[in-house]
Amino acid sequence: MTLSWYKSLYWRVALGLIAFLALMLAAEAALFLWTTDRIAGSMPARSPRRFAVLVASDLGTALAADPRLDIEKYVREQYGNVLQSFLVIMRDGRVVPNHSVPDEYILAARAASTDPRTFESPRFFGRRGGFGPGDGNPARRFDRGPGSVPNRLERGPERERDGGDPGPPIFSGPPPDEGPGRFRPNESALIVVAGMAEGRVALLPGPTYRDIVRAFGPSMGLLAGGVLTVGAVVVALVVFGPTRRRLKQVQEATERLGAGDLSARAPEEGGDEVSALAASFNRMADELTSRARALESSDNARRQLLADVSHELMTPLTAMRGYIETLAMPDLKLDGATRERYVGIITDETHRMERIIGDLLDLARLEGGGTTMRRERVAVAMLFDRVASRHEREMAARRVRLAQTIEPGAGYVIGDPDRLEQALQNLTANGLRHTPDGGQMQLTASMDAAHLHISVRDTGPGIAPEHLPFIFDRFYKVDASRKASGGSGLGLSIVKAIVERHGGSIRAANASGGGGIFTIVLPLAPT
Repeated sequence: MTLSWYKSLYWRVALGLIAFLALMLAAEAALFLWTTDRIAGSMPARSPRRFAVLVASDLGTALAADPRLDIEKYVREQYGNVLQSFLVIMRDGRVVPNHSVPDEYILAARAASTDPRTFESPRFFGRRGGFGPGDGNPARRFDRGPGSVPNRLERGPERERDGGDPGPPIFSGPPPDEGPGRFRPNESALIVVAGMAEGRVALLPGPTYRDIVRAFGPSMGLLAGGVLTVGAVVVALVVFGPTRRRLKQVQEATERLGAGDLSARAPEEGGDEVSALAASFNRMADELTSRARALESSDNARRQLLADVSHELMTPLTAMRGYIETLAMPDLKLDGATRERYVGIITDETHRMERIIGDLLDLARLEGGGTTMRRERVAVAMLFDRVASRHEREMAARRVRLAQTIEPGAGYVIGDPDRLEQALQNLTANGLRHTPDGGQMQLTASMDAAHLHISVRDTGPGIAPEHLPFIFDRFYKVDASRKASGGSGLGLSIVKAIVERHGGSIRAANASGGGGIFTIVLPLAPT
C-alpha cells in the first residue's frame, strides 16, 4: 500500500511539531515585544539624566499647583510602575521612594537633606555625575528670590575650579549592599518650586536584571505556560488524537479477533501508516477467517466421512456376517446350490468392500496431493475410444448407442491420460446406470477461447434440482436403491478431484432435451 506523503503519520507529526515551534516562536516574539514596550513605558526618557529632570520638573509643577500635595501618594500613583528606582528628597527631610528600596538609601538621603551644602551640591551622589551650567537643569531658568539657591547653582564647576568646596557626597563609597566596581547612584535633579530648590530627585542603581525578572517574571511565566499548554493540547488533539483513536480501534479489533470473533475488522480510513496497519490486520483477519472456516469445513467433512464410511462398510459387513454365521450352523442342512449362492453373496460383498476402500484411498491421494499427475499431450479421440471399448459389451446388451463428437481444435488436452480416462469412465458408468435400454450416450469435445469442454450426456430421467448441489459429495446417492448396484458412492467425488488436480472444473446440469449432462472444463493444450 503506497502512502501519499501528506497523509503519512511521520510527516503529520513533523509538520505538527514545526507548527508548534512556529507558534511558540510567534508567542515568544509577541511576549518580547510586549515586555519591551512595558520596559520602554517604564523608562519614558532616553537617558537616566533626562528621566531625573522630567520627574523633578513634574513634581515641581505639581507642588506649585498644590503646596500641600501628598508627595508619597503622588509618586506611588504616577511612578510606581516605572522600573527605574529613585528617591524624592525634600528639604524638610521627607524621603519618598517610588519603589521599596533599602533603608540605608533612605537614611543617607534624609541625613544629606539636613545639610544645605551637601543637598545643593552638584556632586550629590559622588564625583561621577552632577549638574552644572548647560546640563539642562531647569533650576537655572528661574528668577532668584529671597532665600533662593546660592549663586553656585550657576557656577558650580567654576567654584570647584576656584577651590570651592561643593560639600561631601552622600555615597562616596559603594552603595549599600553593593560590592566594589558596581554602578553607584550618580544622577539627580533639583525640584524647583517658584524659583526655590525644594527637593531633589535622585536616581538609584537599576533597573537590574533581577528587577526586570521580578516585575515581569510572573506575567511572562504565566503567558509562556499558557502558550505551551495550548500548543501541546492543539498538537495532541490535531496530530496524536486521531492516531491514538484509530490505534485504539485496531487494538480492540485485535482483542476481539483473539477472543474468537472472526468478524472483527479495523477501520481503514486515514491513508497513513495506521490505515496501512489496519489494512494489513484486516487481510490477516480475512486469511485467518478463511482458514478457520476451511478447518471447520474440513472437520465437518471428516466427521461426515467417518459416518459415511462406517455406514457404507457396515452394510456389506452385516451381510457377510449373517451368511457366514448361517453357513457355520452345524444343525442347519443346506443343499449345495444354496450354499454356493451364500458363498457367492459373501464374495460379492467382499469385492464391494474392496472397491469402497480402494476408492477411498484413491480419493484421499487425489485430494491430498499424494499422487503425481503426468503432463502429456493426450488425444481426446483416444480417450473416447477407450471409454467405448470399456462399456461396449454392456451397451450392446442393453442396445444403448454411444455417439462421439470432436469439434475442430478440440482434439488434444494436456494432462494425465490414465486419470482423465478414469474420470470419463466414471461419468460414463454413472450415465449408463440412469439410461434406459435402447437409449443413447453422447461424448462431446468442444472449445472456447481458453478452455476445452468435454461433455458426457445420457437420456435418462435427469437429476432432480434439489440433488444438483450435492451430486459430487462423497457417498451421496440420488437413488437409495443404488446401494445394491455395487457402486461405492465415490465415483463422482473422484471425478471432481481428478479434474481439479488438472486445474479445471466440472458441473452437472439437466439437458434441454432430457437427461443429465456432466461437463468437464480443462485448460487448452499449449501450441
